[in-house]
Amino acid sequence: MEKYLFDEIKHISSSMFGKNYFGVFHGSISARTTINSFIINKKETILDQVEERCFIQLNCARPKDYRWKEASPDVHIHEEIYKNFPNAKYISYTMPPYATAYSLEHHSVVPKDYYGHQVLKEITIYDPKNFKDWHRRAPYEIKLFFQEHKEHLLLIKGFGLISYDRDLTEMVKKVAILENSCRLLMINEKKHV
Repeated sequence: MEKYLFDEIKHISSSMFGKNYFGVFHGSISARTTINSFIINKKETILDQVEERCFIQLNCARPKDYRWKEASPDVHIHEEIYKNFPNAKYISYTMPPYATAYSLEHHSVVPKDYYGHQVLKEITIYDPKNFKDWHRRAPYEIKLFFQEHKEHLLLIKGFGLISYDRDLTEMVKKVAILENSCRLLMINEKKHV
């Protein structure tokens, strides 16, 4: 793995873990390395203090081997995004607490704070309806959502946030802005109860 890429992901992963966007054994982050290959964290990796051995390189164009079973359970979501969106260089699956909590009772996020309004405008909340088979459906439904909406953030009701971007810092910035906007909206809602 290229050192600069690993260092970049290591730094961001630790920051996102510190903000509670990743949980213990929960969440994933990946980076495209070639047109058909990407690195992703292995399952049961704690994304706080990652080392190079915590990641695995996979190739979408080759038959799936044992390494796919070692990868994060979210690997097929990442695979579908990389296969269908050439501009996706980085992908993360996070569960920011305020955004995920906000998703339980709303259909969209319309930020009322300055940065949320400027950067995000409005974020649709996707309802997977049935969690029993969500893990099987998720890669395809998420891909279809991104194809239809031309957005790079997908907040899924009770599941979390899938995000991708060409720039890692830009992706993480949008995740942070969404989380802050949802926190402010929830504080404002409590104030009016």
